[in-house]
Amino acid sequence: METDATRMCALLVGLPDVNVVGVADEEGQSLEVHVETDAFMVGCAACGTRAWSKGRRPVELVDLPAFGRPAVLVWHKRRWCCPDRSCDVGTFTEAQPAIAPARAGVTDRAGRWMCRQVGVGRSVSAVAWELGCDWHTVMDAVVAYGTPLIEDPARIGDVTALGLDETLFVREGPWNERSWVTSIVDVTRPAQLLDVVEDRTAKAPSDWLDAHPQAWRDAIGWGVIDLSGPYRKTFGDSLPDATLVADPFHVVKLANTRLDDVRRRTQQETLGHRGHRDDPLYRSRKLLTIGHERLDDKGNAKLENLLEAGDPHGEVRMAWHAKETLRGLYDQPAEDAPGYLEDLIDSLLEPDMAPELRQLGRTLRTWRSEICAWHRAQVSNGPTEATNNLIKVIKRIGFGFRRFRNYRLRVLLYAGRPNWDLLATIKPAPPPP
Repeated sequence: METDATRMCALLVGLPDVNVVGVADEEGQSLEVHVETDAFMVGCAACGTRAWSKGRRPVELVDLPAFGRPAVLVWHKRRWCCPDRSCDVGTFTEAQPAIAPARAGVTDRAGRWMCRQVGVGRSVSAVAWELGCDWHTVMDAVVAYGTPLIEDPARIGDVTALGLDETLFVREGPWNERSWVTSIVDVTRPAQLLDVVEDRTAKAPSDWLDAHPQAWRDAIGWGVIDLSGPYRKTFGDSLPDATLVADPFHVVKLANTRLDDVRRRTQQETLGHRGHRDDPLYRSRKLLTIGHERLDDKGNAKLENLLEAGDPHGEVRMAWHAKETLRGLYDQPAEDAPGYLEDLIDSLLEPDMAPELRQLGRTLRTWRSEICAWHRAQVSNGPTEATNNLIKVIKRIGFGFRRFRNYRLRVLLYAGRPNWDLLATIKPAPPPP
């Protein structure tokens, strides 16, 4: 063992009442720093009787990297025996939370460092490789130190506009059955992921909302959803006073979907097959989804020629016009929006309209109040979609997740805006039994 005091002291800055007894430095191995605490008398935690020392036993703890190498702190923990034969404790070992939490495999400072590294987007595997330990050691530390951060009551402040949206959690089983989760997002700027709950039913987010104080729920004036019946029920059950807003992106997306349905059907009816590369309607598919104001003269001329060639009955043209008319709704003043939308719905429900457009009209009528509410709220699920993109980043970094607990922890540390200043002061959560 080395006895270079300078080197040993540099490694152990911030560990009070710790004596370095040696350093084992073998090539190809983690740097081992052997330490022990100062001798002192203790009493049994159960009965208070003065305990007897039974020597020490070494405990290896993963520590912060040192000198570009993984390091292990070998803590020679003192063992104690309670002399009171009636005491149920028997023997116990010393505890020094400043060095390491009870039953932890890492030092306290290493655990907090692991949590921060994973929280900013590093993979658990990368952190484990840097520290020379296994994946589970790092993940256990992230759970221990990250859980108090995401469960901090102050993390979720007052919310005035709440967005709900589903995102894919995992595909599993022989048929790749999909499991979904619901993202709960404060859609005011800057957006904040409040939580994720399992499933995309009405009950899961309702239970989450019902667990919060009534005063907090009463402050939510707007609820933003993507034409989802279950989420509509969530707000009706748990936030009945909040005004529902249909997300404009999803409203226009629905119109684009119906437009594409008309295009596909017309393609099949006129040519008898799915779209091929040289078919006019197939070539027009992307142009049809572009807003008319974004098409230059060349683009407009190309679209016109393709529709002339492939749309003999003008159904695709009519669907495109309906989509653009719906987009124009969001340029209308708030007082004119309901009448504008009602006129569009009436035209879509005409008997001679394509069945896909009549279906669009029925959907718009079902959601007309929520659609028009956007003009008063001026909030959307854009922040929710942005948050879902952050979730996808974490999923890619982790190569997917199978355990919801780990998934929830990782995405909330990354996108939930925890107060990282608390990391230096929080008490780590105890390991599960």
